[in-house]
Amino acid sequence: MELFAPSLMTPNGWRSNSVIRIEDGWITAIEAADHPPNGAEKAAGPVLPGMPNLHSHAFQRAMAGLTERWGSPTDSFWSWRDLMYRFVARLTPDDIRAVALQLYIECLKQGYTAVAEFHYLHNQPDGLPYDNPAETSLQILAAARQAGIGLTHLPVLYAHGGFGEQPLGDAQSRFRSDPDAILAISEVVRAEARGDANVTVGAAPHSLRAADPAMIEALAQGLRRSDPAAPLHIHIAEQVKEVEDCLAWCGKRPVELLADSQAMDDGWCLVHATHLTEAETRAIAESGAVAGLCPTTEANLGDGLFPLVPYRSAGGVFGIGSDSHVCRDPAEELRLLEYGQRLSRRARNVGASELDPSTGGSLWRSAVAGGAKACGRPIAGIAEGERADLVVLDGKHADLTGRTGDAVTDTLIFSGGRDFVRDVMVGGVWAIRDGRHSQEDAAETDFRAALNRLLA
Repeated sequence: MELFAPSLMTPNGWRSNSVIRIEDGWITAIEAADHPPNGAEKAAGPVLPGMPNLHSHAFQRAMAGLTERWGSPTDSFWSWRDLMYRFVARLTPDDIRAVALQLYIECLKQGYTAVAEFHYLHNQPDGLPYDNPAETSLQILAAARQAGIGLTHLPVLYAHGGFGEQPLGDAQSRFRSDPDAILAISEVVRAEARGDANVTVGAAPHSLRAADPAMIEALAQGLRRSDPAAPLHIHIAEQVKEVEDCLAWCGKRPVELLADSQAMDDGWCLVHATHLTEAETRAIAESGAVAGLCPTTEANLGDGLFPLVPYRSAGGVFGIGSDSHVCRDPAEELRLLEYGQRLSRRARNVGASELDPSTGGSLWRSAVAGGAKACGRPIAGIAEGERADLVVLDGKHADLTGRTGDAVTDTLIFSGGRDFVRDVMVGGVWAIRDGRHSQEDAAETDFRAALNRLLA
């Protein structure tokens, strides 16, 4: 197919009046043209590269808004986690699929074209495995395919309840796994998705408190034997207590421990990495690993602020994720990322630079490139050889009046408006047309039914 774009963001800047040629889901050429060729479709507004969502716990979409009540003067991530555990105990595989489908459609409608699913609900509520240990992972795969969103599936290794190989609590029994079990799940999903260019399979040790270094090494080696390019993700240094507990256990901070025990390279995504020393910040940047930032969830949980400026100054790569899904809008994630830096540094346009003076343009391009790297997929922008993951904005939106080039992304992110996204393409197939998904009504009905059962 051919798509004529009057305005187009590429990794190397904006282009006017261009034809994007797409074959089997891949961009094969981008050529200048004064007008749409015969048979080409004309984009209804500026065309952006689709945004990868590099960190998702799909089931938590059903919890959004349910944990915003005072519980004690010390409400924190840890009290939120206790509420999450009680919610998890009720989820069935059908619920997981229904919630994930609703979430993935919502993500598409806001401009996410791929999602990295950090999935740890492997077992039945009583902790026993399903007849097929990959049962819930296959539900995630089915939901992603039904929605038409790209998927990087990351079955999660979760073996301990805390540093020092503490036993799992009863509420964590649904998560129990070991390296061999995770590798087996990865193989089942990989086999099911074989030949699907919109699906990648990796793995994820949950955290250093839930998987010891020896287990992480076994998982990493086994995964890389199957696929040397498979991505590895891990939660790390999200909370001050996590850092303090790690120091008390081994005398090292979490990032130090990971760097000392793993060949931390560009196949890794370090999710959150909120509490870093200057040396750790440089170490992550120099390793090539991606910092997986989830600003709305980090704000919701009271995590803290990532050291974005020194990290980017050291050449660090980052992407964004919606994590607990209190927000499903990439523009809002980037807005909060920038505003957090502005508030802490008491300065404006922190995400921009002399060489890249547009804050919105710089953040969008950087998050697309970093997110693609973390997802292990060729979706790093609108260029030859990349997958055709495209977002078409509504050229008639009042807030885009008179905007060209990076003023488009500055407005998208910082006007605070809604309904900017009109059409969304994933792998050369339209998933959203004129702001709607073909299955959104049925998906919402199933989502409501799941919520009514879960909350009864």
